Amino acid sequence: MNTEELQKNVENALEEIRPFLLSDGGNISLVSIENNIVTVKLEGACVGCNVNQMTLKNGVEATVKKHAPQIESVIDVS
Repeated sequence: MNTEELQKNVENALEEIRPFLLSDGGNISLVSIENNIVTVKLEGACVGCNVNQMTLKNGVEATVKKHAPQIESVIDVS
């Protein structure tokens, strides 16, 4: 999979999870993809949420890996 395809797959994964985040007053944006590590920025209510790391790993990372299995992890820079 080339870089463009990988980015498209990751963006598709974020679009899939975004409605759940928006419903709680948050959002997510893609910062970068390097060495099979996706960096995202949690926004809005997600920033101060005490379960955001669980959401990141169990929701976002799982969805991203479903769309792009070669991704090793998703990290948040917010």
